[in-house]
Amino acid sequence: MTDQPVHILMIDDDEDDFYLVSQLLQDISPGQYDLAWAPTYSKAVEEVERKKHDIYLVDYRLGPYTGIDILHHFQQLQYKAPVIMLTGKGDYSIDKEAMQAGASDYLVKGEISADLLERSIRYALDEARHLRTIEEKEKKYFSVFEKAHDLIILADCDKNVIDANPAAIRTLLYSKEEFLQMNLKKLFFQEEQSRHFFDQICGEDSSLQTEYNFVTKEGKKLDVMVSAVMLDEAEQIFLCIAQDITERKREELEKQQQQKFIVTGRIARVIAHEVRNPLTNILLAVSQFKGEPVSVEESQVYVDIIERNCTRINQLITELLSSTRMIELNIHAHGANELTEKALLLAKDRLQLNEIKVNKEYIYPDIMVPADEEKVIIALLNIIINAIEAMTPGKGVLTINTERLKDKAIIMISDNGPGIPEETKMRLFDPFFTNKPKGTGLGLTSTQNIIMNHKGTVHVESEIDKGSVFTVVLPAN
Repeated sequence: MTDQPVHILMIDDDEDDFYLVSQLLQDISPGQYDLAWAPTYSKAVEEVERKKHDIYLVDYRLGPYTGIDILHHFQQLQYKAPVIMLTGKGDYSIDKEAMQAGASDYLVKGEISADLLERSIRYALDEARHLRTIEEKEKKYFSVFEKAHDLIILADCDKNVIDANPAAIRTLLYSKEEFLQMNLKKLFFQEEQSRHFFDQICGEDSSLQTEYNFVTKEGKKLDVMVSAVMLDEAEQIFLCIAQDITERKREELEKQQQQKFIVTGRIARVIAHEVRNPLTNILLAVSQFKGEPVSVEESQVYVDIIERNCTRINQLITELLSSTRMIELNIHAHGANELTEKALLLAKDRLQLNEIKVNKEYIYPDIMVPADEEKVIIALLNIIINAIEAMTPGKGVLTINTERLKDKAIIMISDNGPGIPEETKMRLFDPFFTNKPKGTGLGLTSTQNIIMNHKGTVHVESEIDKGSVFTVVLPAN
């Protein structure tokens, strides 16, 4: 019980019974109960309508009325306080009638003891609190169910729809009655998706979150992200929540197409710029052959110009292809520390020229990874060169960490440069994206392609004025 007294109203036309119950309550615990008395039906109705008491003890006999009439009045008021019915003799039919009318318990006056009364009151109050909690949760659920923008459907593994919220009715264009008569698989655009859904939710998993296609009553296809969970294993009843992502996917597709157009335009501009210069040199050399005769020595100069610029064009095309296509790998076991050291060795001159300090924090023993040595070294070298170019000469600190995370080898390359703005970071691995005057924008694209071909990942974290960290993750042996 709580510290506050339990407020009880006894509805009984016999004052002696009121006195006896009052004494029993005193015997249980003085001050724990506050007992009031309503000796007539009219007084009882007046007190019940005030709704001031925690529990009611109601005598079955009330002159021309009965305790059942009081219970009916509770129902009319939609008042759900607990009621214990009292009677002068045991009668199963009265007991049953009282319980059906909403009584919490039924006690025979001549058999009531302090312990029995205390237990009956305690159980009735506990049950009332429990029912209030359930009712509050049901109200919250109903509010969410009714007001949610997502489609919510309650169904069973026989594919029967038990209920559907207004959003589902509004979006899928079926009436509530049509929903309740529907086979749920009818909502799926493809039979295969329907089969997959029911195999998952009605199988061992009992939950899922997967993208499907629904179809409206008018045949319109919808992209939906479906989350479902089994609510009742015995009855095989589950809750399905579907978020309509059709518009979002359309916008994403448009954005991707715009990005492709932008990237294509950028590639075209870079290629035009990179190819036009050597082509101009080639055309100038060819024009010399078309003019006045030239000596053998001069001819060799022009031939060298043509050859050199053709080589440059070929190199540009090779870099573009190698940075974006699947590549053949010559896989052998190599140490992550070993690969990093070889990449650092190739960058040694740049590091010394820019007076960059190098900190190495390697894990030992070395982590063996299946790798194409040459290509992974190139990938790491590209990151190291970018870090060197980002730092101020004489003040730069390059930090290399290697570590193991379960079955992965982690290589982290950190610099203390100015950091990378968020909008730049998002495009860092795009082909031909560069903010360097003489850069082609293919270095990090090539790095990403190499690492992905090794079934690994590469990503960057950066903070303005603090520096950047490139993390390469490779499968470990």
